[in-house]
Amino acid sequence: MITSRSQQLFSRAQNCMPGGVNSPVRAFKSVGTDPLIMKKAKGARMYDVDGNEYVDYVCSWGPLILGHAYPEVIDSICEAVHHGTSYGATCEMEIELAQQICDAIPSVDKIRMVSSGTEAAMSAVRLARAYTGRDKIVKFEGCYHGHADIFLIKAGSGMLTGGVPTSPGVPLKTAEQTLIAQYNSLESVKELFDQSGPDIACVIVEPVAGNMGLVLPHKGFLEGLRQITELHGSLLIFDEVITGFRLTYGGYQNIAGINPDLTVLGKIIGGGLPVGAYGGREDIMERVAPAGDVYQAGTLSGNPPAMAAGLKTLSILKNRDCYEKLERSGSLLVQQIQDILKTRGIGCSVNSTGSMFTVLFSDQEVVDFKTVMTCDTDRFALFYRELLNQGICFPPSQYETCFLSCAHEPDDLEKTVKAINKAVERVL
Repeated sequence: MITSRSQQLFSRAQNCMPGGVNSPVRAFKSVGTDPLIMKKAKGARMYDVDGNEYVDYVCSWGPLILGHAYPEVIDSICEAVHHGTSYGATCEMEIELAQQICDAIPSVDKIRMVSSGTEAAMSAVRLARAYTGRDKIVKFEGCYHGHADIFLIKAGSGMLTGGVPTSPGVPLKTAEQTLIAQYNSLESVKELFDQSGPDIACVIVEPVAGNMGLVLPHKGFLEGLRQITELHGSLLIFDEVITGFRLTYGGYQNIAGINPDLTVLGKIIGGGLPVGAYGGREDIMERVAPAGDVYQAGTLSGNPPAMAAGLKTLSILKNRDCYEKLERSGSLLVQQIQDILKTRGIGCSVNSTGSMFTVLFSDQEVVDFKTVMTCDTDRFALFYRELLNQGICFPPSQYETCFLSCAHEPDDLEKTVKAINKAVERVL
């Protein structure tokens, strides 16, 4: 694999961008190689500046559920752009997308569009604090809700591979307001409420953890969170930036049968363009300005191209045939990966649900942050680099999730399985 052009561009990027990237995980540091510079993508394939082709399981970290450059989505974006990129005023598509999301997720009566998942999660917590009149929040070790100060306490995603459990620049007094529980441990949550219940405004959780690798909720865990928060008068926030419209039409809460008080969305509802949203019960959302007194604003919130891309994506997903295909593809691929690893006697936990999976190099079943930390990241780095050499692009971190798209066809899966088999033979 020739990467000379990528190397040249990365060297140039380091002169004008911190670490040569605009998001830490793109630096490929945890997998021991320089980053690739991409040129274009189509369907399930990406192409770098050196002309190398890859079957893509990053899918822009989840939003490209239909695949890269899906024609109908691109046409919708182009049509919107021809009418202007931003008005600084409300457009009809904002209203249509808001209504479509409210119709799809029963717990969401009203919704506010923003420009990123971080902005959405940050705003939801501010709203929860205002509504309850309390300051403290509960989050889970290894879960990632964006880079706002209140969340960078034992966070997941790039914070794990970067080795920085709490980022410098976060004031101590801010950190003290964030209480840390253990994912899949209701006892750890109960202990926090026993100690600080009257001061806890909300519990925020990824209903399916996707930022410490993929970790599924134990039976009764999410139901238990709903009961605890109701008992103590706190709000329950589901961060469905990753899971919203990824595993079913609507949120994972539709599958679990649980209604959180607030929901955070992103990724897919923008069809691959920058977007975020938070929504929930009407009495809570009516506190948001200008209806209420909780201030939040954004010049590019609800911008026409993102709304057009989101509307078209959700209208296609509403058919639900996409989810059936994704379920089949995901189940087939994961089963074949598990068979290869088992045959070779390699200690590994392949966690999966629907179109999401992570190959976790641990001899233990990975069910929480503690077991995630038993993973052999050096072994993953070897595995990752060998796959990349064979044209398979997994996320460049042991602690990220692989995503399938509707564009992944049987030949893509076949190529992936062959590459994994060779990678296991050569480096593991």
